Amino acid sequence: MYRVSNFIRHFARALLLGSVLATIWVNLDPASYYDAMETRLIPLPFPDWMVADHVRVTLMTLTSECLMALFFFLLGKELWEANMLERGALHGRRGGLPFLATMGAVAGAVLVWVLVAAMIETAEEASFGTGWAVPIGCDVVLSYVVGRHVFGRGSPALHLLLLIAIGADLTGLLALMLAPQAAPLRLLWLALPLLASLGVWFAFGRHAAGTTERERQEALHLWPYLVAGAISWIGTAAAGLPGALGLLPIIPAIPHAHRAFGLFAEAEEYLHDPLNRLAHLAVKPLILVLFLFGLTRGGIDLGAFAPTTLVTLAALWIGKPLGLWLGVVLAQRLLGLPLPAGVTRVDMLRIAFLIGMGFTVPVVALDSAMPGGAMAEAARLGLALSLLMGPVALLLLRRRPR
Repeated sequence: MYRVSNFIRHFARALLLGSVLATIWVNLDPASYYDAMETRLIPLPFPDWMVADHVRVTLMTLTSECLMALFFFLLGKELWEANMLERGALHGRRGGLPFLATMGAVAGAVLVWVLVAAMIETAEEASFGTGWAVPIGCDVVLSYVVGRHVFGRGSPALHLLLLIAIGADLTGLLALMLAPQAAPLRLLWLALPLLASLGVWFAFGRHAAGTTERERQEALHLWPYLVAGAISWIGTAAAGLPGALGLLPIIPAIPHAHRAFGLFAEAEEYLHDPLNRLAHLAVKPLILVLFLFGLTRGGIDLGAFAPTTLVTLAALWIGKPLGLWLGVVLAQRLLGLPLPAGVTRVDMLRIAFLIGMGFTVPVVALDSAMPGGAMAEAARLGLALSLLMGPVALLLLRRRPR
């Protein structure tokens, strides 16, 4: 079984450190905290009808809309390789059960959010279904770190947990695209990601398997894909979509290895194709990025408890596990899909509870999916409380050595 790279644990430490510092700051002096996070750094010379309102350069938006695009590029790269490459975890029939498990978890989270919110939500700004996209995502980094202790190193269940968490995270980001756009003309900016992806593939990417050495060497340069990524990000953010999605459209256009070695596999550090080289370049900066994300988005107001907090916890702790379990039952009994080798039903139960930890992507979703103010802060508190599933899993669900 392949080994997962150690950088995910560094990501977790950086994220938690930033969140702890932000929580202390926001509870001791909230005015100075929000002043530091939301002060406009650079004015943009575009009228509102051309660029979305959220495209403001502050420390908060710079981190979540721009820098976090590197993190989701890394997740998108892993999920794309799992689908498309030889021996990928989602390639062919192998992808059936993880896909249905992920979609079951997503559907369960959304359904429970809507139902519980309809029963107990009291916020004046809430309407039916407000915030349904918030609980879709998980937390790949923190769920892996906890899962590593629950399952043990090298367990196939740990790799399945990573796969489901990445799938849910990217689904959560893509769900934000369903939010209505205030100015349809802004959607014209989406031509940039399409043109960037097609252009860099036609000019460089397709030559990776060229007939001459010169063509192959040109396809290995990184600068064309960096330029295409910048153009793609500009178009995505200007259209009003989450900037964190901005680098995903160019992933299929970048030359890649011919086989997958596993999610975040340590062996990929020795590959020299452009896609893996770009991923390797992003790893060290991402430690700082995740610290900044925790600092700018992870400040928890401990006095923000409200019905929205309970709605969030119900979606993550009840809806997601039940939905995942039903997805697995559907895959096994109706479609005859087996569990991955070495994974038991008890392991699936552990995974179901671990994906109830939701922080990184749900926090990104707060701005787009919910009205701001007290309701968003109450949901943020619920997301922070959902991380308590980690200690619970370590105490009650941990595999006992034979």
